[in-house]
Amino acid sequence: MTNSQGATKNRELKYQTNGETNEKQVMSQVNEISADEITPVADAHPQTSVFIGDTVNLTCEVHQSTGWNFLFTTPFTKTEYVETTGTKTITSVRVSDGGEYKCRARKSDNVNVLTQYSEPITVTVHDKPTLTVQPQMSVFIGDSVTLICEVHQSTGWKFLFITPSNPQSFETSETKTKTIRSVQVSDGGEYKCRARKGENPHLDTQHSEPIRLTVKDVKPKLTVQPQTSVFVGDTVTLICEVHESTGWKFIFINPSNTESTETTGTKTIRSVQVSDGGKYKCRAGRGNPQVYTQHSEPITVTVQSKPTPEVSVWPADHVFRGETVNLRCVINGGGVSSWQYSWYKDSIIQQNKLQYYTIRSVTESDAGKYTCRGTETRGSQYSHISNAVTLTVSDKPQTVLSVSPQQWLTEGDSVTLMCEVINSSTGWTFSWFTVYTGNSLVNKDDYELVSNSSRGVKGIYTVSSVTVKHTGVYMCRAERGDPVYHTDSNTQTLWITGVSPSVSLIIRPNRSQHFSSESLSLSCEDHSNSTGWTVRRYTHKLKPCSSSDTRSTGTTSNCTIRSLNTSDTGVYWCQSESGEKLYPVNISVHNVNVILDSPVHSVTKGDNLTLRCLYRDKKPSNLRAEFYKDGSVVQTTGDMMIIPTVSKSHEGFYYCKHPERGESPKSWISVRGDSQMKTRSFNMITFLLAVSPYLLGTVVLIVKCCRLRGETSL
Repeated sequence: MTNSQGATKNRELKYQTNGETNEKQVMSQVNEISADEITPVADAHPQTSVFIGDTVNLTCEVHQSTGWNFLFTTPFTKTEYVETTGTKTITSVRVSDGGEYKCRARKSDNVNVLTQYSEPITVTVHDKPTLTVQPQMSVFIGDSVTLICEVHQSTGWKFLFITPSNPQSFETSETKTKTIRSVQVSDGGEYKCRARKGENPHLDTQHSEPIRLTVKDVKPKLTVQPQTSVFVGDTVTLICEVHESTGWKFIFINPSNTESTETTGTKTIRSVQVSDGGKYKCRAGRGNPQVYTQHSEPITVTVQSKPTPEVSVWPADHVFRGETVNLRCVINGGGVSSWQYSWYKDSIIQQNKLQYYTIRSVTESDAGKYTCRGTETRGSQYSHISNAVTLTVSDKPQTVLSVSPQQWLTEGDSVTLMCEVINSSTGWTFSWFTVYTGNSLVNKDDYELVSNSSRGVKGIYTVSSVTVKHTGVYMCRAERGDPVYHTDSNTQTLWITGVSPSVSLIIRPNRSQHFSSESLSLSCEDHSNSTGWTVRRYTHKLKPCSSSDTRSTGTTSNCTIRSLNTSDTGVYWCQSESGEKLYPVNISVHNVNVILDSPVHSVTKGDNLTLRCLYRDKKPSNLRAEFYKDGSVVQTTGDMMIIPTVSKSHEGFYYCKHPERGESPKSWISVRGDSQMKTRSFNMITFLLAVSPYLLGTVVLIVKCCRLRGETSL
């Protein structure tokens, strides 16, 4: 016997025992017996598969009779929910609402009458669709993008994509993907999706969470290392950068529009040449088929020959101790706007970064070879090393004043004073000075700037038409540099005579060389019986011959020095009250044993010339002496030499030498033409080397001028 049969039997016995036979009892018995055999039908509307937020209606139906209450059992609790109708509504379902549901019915008027449980139904609650993008949400123009709308819990869906270009409508896809090939900037924006079961729009899911697609208009950035301006032989690296993503290959376009592809963003050009200069640009590509970015902004690479600096030196590369020297490093070309400089002396770097290198108060230790090199101030370029400039440092310079054509002139002649710094011709300016030579006594050497020549041109000062007043002692000064460095010359004397002199200067003894302690007589003889002529002299100072010197006696037109001294060496002449100066002669006094008896005046061409060796004491027993001209022996017999019919070839330095008494000082013998006797009143001046220090420079220079002149005597 089955369980249901046993239950029926028991109920029958129960009812029989009670003895209840009325109709109601009979109906109750019938109902109770049939309820146990009833199985309700449970269902979910609109469907058992729903999404979060949807509304689900659970129904429980008993088709055989009415008057039932319904008990719903949920998956998350054991409690039965009683509904008077056969419907239980779950609004805004959640994932936790998913699971197995069942129901049974209970008679509304008898809680003891219960049906069997329905077959369970399973309600599935799905989350929203998930929208993703491949390869990424930030892409570049030309990339390919795939949108993926996924419903993970079931299949059989259609997918609806809402795009930013048309947010009020949708695009339907049978698959969960939507691909946009070669995206443009207009494709950027917010995307959403939803899923639909079949063709019923009422079975759509909710919208996915929106995603934002960013489409970038990419332009790579091209840079150059170390810089855009380089020199031939340098190394240049081009760098093409796309910062937003990876996976790019880089295409470099050179000035001739030739492309080269690099897997990295760099392209290196080693030992660049001028031909490598020009505009470069780049772009990046990726994918298959390959998608390219825009071209970068072009960048210009300038390739120039590496410059070689030039070193200039001021005032000159040959300077003198105490001068200030300025070296300057000049770099032309190269396209560099700002240089930092390095200086080298004999290849050893000096502590100076400036364009100018100044050496103050130079000494011999500063001499050497100087070079420079430039390095770009805000870059890495550098120049070649310059060619060397050799700086020579000498002791105090020798400045020489010379006269052309000669020192002894007639009124109306032209004369030029030339000032030269020996072995240095750069950067000098010249000033000209004279010593006052008026009638009044001069107690010291006062040099005054010549009024019309504050600055000479190339060391030359010319007087086109001399007058007697130009007679005097001249000196020049050379200056250069900042601060100014100057050097003074020797002195030169100009003697200007009138056209028809009426006065003669008589000298006894009539020779240019004299022994010390001897006596000397000079007189101005006036042939026209005029008065006012005096004998004047210039030794260390300008003064009359009959000055307070106790060794001098005589009137103003006569002068006798009873005991000569070497300090009496100097120039003697006749001077009138008006300042006219005539017949300058050079008298030298020597403290030696032998002198040369040579004429005071120049020798006239064609005359005879007689030279003698004179001795301080009595004549030696051996009178054989040697005579020299310009250092060469010209006669070896006797103590006298006669040159008949002299010519210009006989000009030169003469001296004599005795084997026992020694050597005489040297004298310069000059030869003049006959015409000069008619127009000029010149005296023959015999020049000696052993003169006072004050006149030595003048004597040497006059001799040099005589040699160069070639036709004019002194």
